[in-house]
Amino acid sequence: MGSAQGQSNRVVSLRQAAGTRFQIGVGLNHAGLNEADQQLIQKQFSVLTPENCMKPQATQPQEGQFRFAEADQFVAFARANGQQIVGHCLVWAKDDRTPEWMTREGDGLVSAETLLKRMEAHIEAVVSRYADAVSEWDVVNEAIADSGDQVLRDSAFSRTCGEHFILRAFQVAKKCDPTATFIYNDYNTHSPDKRGRMVKLLKSLKAQGTPVDVLGMQGHFELGDNSVKELRDTFEVLRRMNVKVVVSELDIDVIPRGRWWADNGKHREELSQLNPYRDGCPQYILEQQASQYKALFQLFVDYDDIITRVSFWNLHDGASWLNDFPWKRSNYPLLFDRDRQPKPSFAAVMKVLRPAQTEKD
Repeated sequence: MGSAQGQSNRVVSLRQAAGTRFQIGVGLNHAGLNEADQQLIQKQFSVLTPENCMKPQATQPQEGQFRFAEADQFVAFARANGQQIVGHCLVWAKDDRTPEWMTREGDGLVSAETLLKRMEAHIEAVVSRYADAVSEWDVVNEAIADSGDQVLRDSAFSRTCGEHFILRAFQVAKKCDPTATFIYNDYNTHSPDKRGRMVKLLKSLKAQGTPVDVLGMQGHFELGDNSVKELRDTFEVLRRMNVKVVVSELDIDVIPRGRWWADNGKHREELSQLNPYRDGCPQYILEQQASQYKALFQLFVDYDDIITRVSFWNLHDGASWLNDFPWKRSNYPLLFDRDRQPKPSFAAVMKVLRPAQTEKD
């Protein structure tokens, strides 16, 4: 076995290994990218998603006051490297992720008419600015309820407009950029309960002629979870519905976080002190992670007739949002370590994508 640097020099690109089956992308918070980051991005990925700089809070924090400097820089970086861009996202259907000016009117909740007018103006401004650079848009993000009888989560959008705001968001985006691909993006839609609500929403939107081209399944998994089986069941449903899929935000948390939300949050104080891998991730954990990534990519290859893209969420372990969410800890959820070197998970994925690969490769 050679050195880590020697291995890095021999690795084959993920984007090349995936070939025409599906595109390989990455979500980036582009601020402070160094030369090593840029080289890794250029070699491994063909599609880039801005993690934060195109979201409504970033682009229009106050009504009519647009801030495009960071998004412009992101677009320039992608263009300079010949990479496609996913516009993420035009509407984030959660009150705490939407600028307050959009959802309030006077001292109360905004009216449906005003909310739709503001939302449509925002979409028109952002999509028109980047229509010549963005090939795919995450039009609406995270509108589905996590539990309960309602399809949509409780938000200013659902309280005032029902699902009509989703229809209008897609219609306006398509009017501004007719040739792009339009995505509805959400998390945990592979889980049986939320899957049912997702199917109801997609069927309803399709019946209304909503131009939803693709379902974005975020793919924020946890080590040892049941995601592979649940994904297979979900892909079967989507294949029968003739729905295309992107795995839009892939990572595998090695410090499972599910208990953070269990039992009305009573474990949070305990968990906030949990940081088991502050001095490095044990090899056996990295091997378990590699096995799970291998199973996931075997599944993605099995369903490459409906999967159009697989995008990792962040570039390497040190850049992952899971170092800070939902509590601060040293995490290792991606294919590349903090030194930008390939982990066992990278090798596992490559063996799926290039089954004839030899040790020399």
